[in-house]
Amino acid sequence: MEKRIEIDGVSLNYSDTGKSDGLPVILMHGWGCNLTTVKSIASILEPGMRVLSIDLPGHGKSQEPPEIWGVEQYTSLIEKFISLLGLKDVTLIGHSFGGRIGILLSSRNDYVRKLVLVDAAGVKPRRSLGYYLKIYTFKTLKHTLPLIFGRERGGKMLDAYRGKSGSADYRNASPVMRGILSRCVNEDLKHVMPSVKAPTLLIWGADDTATPISDAKVMERLIPDAGLVSFEGCGHYSFLDNPGGFKAVMREFFKNELN
Repeated sequence: MEKRIEIDGVSLNYSDTGKSDGLPVILMHGWGCNLTTVKSIASILEPGMRVLSIDLPGHGKSQEPPEIWGVEQYTSLIEKFISLLGLKDVTLIGHSFGGRIGILLSSRNDYVRKLVLVDAAGVKPRRSLGYYLKIYTFKTLKHTLPLIFGRERGGKMLDAYRGKSGSADYRNASPVMRGILSRCVNEDLKHVMPSVKAPTLLIWGADDTATPISDAKVMERLIPDAGLVSFEGCGHYSFLDNPGGFKAVMREFFKNELN
């Protein structure tokens, strides 16, 4: 069943499924996705747990943030969601972008009992020469185009360049969401990982190119009670690439909750 709740002026869409009196799980999808993307993960836990799957602001049926948010603002919203629903002993599951929220929230809240990070973001990406060339070109154009063509026309030309040179996620996003993506991608959460006290399961695709397996190994080293499971031949959506293996690992990690 899908529901809506308003938090700080942002209308949030979420589903509330599974065992109503079971321990709560908050499921957070990746960038450019929505709660239906992680439906197969929810189905694993629904027989024994209460699963709250959220359309993160700017995704699915949830309202776009009113300004350019960072990981802090997204995390604060989920903390308020937990408080408003009166949830306790919460498990967090985050895929990709949702993993960023899971890491930060778990690092500062003792009510998180378990954390699952699936091909999660949180380690600032290493940048290629091509990336820096794009950045330097953009900065040069940012200063020169308005001088040559005027502020209005130069601004439109700059937006056109930025859209063409960015990733598919970037091109498909609204101006606000583009700003959020750019801001969040450049946030490094390694400094908060040692503060995560909850037992943490890392599930990764060995061939993930968006958040490489090297990121998972960094998280495994920095998060005190973390264990890593990787699937060969799987990419950034390991839970879809190897659904059988993923289900087996999840059922083992949550065997007490599901039995």
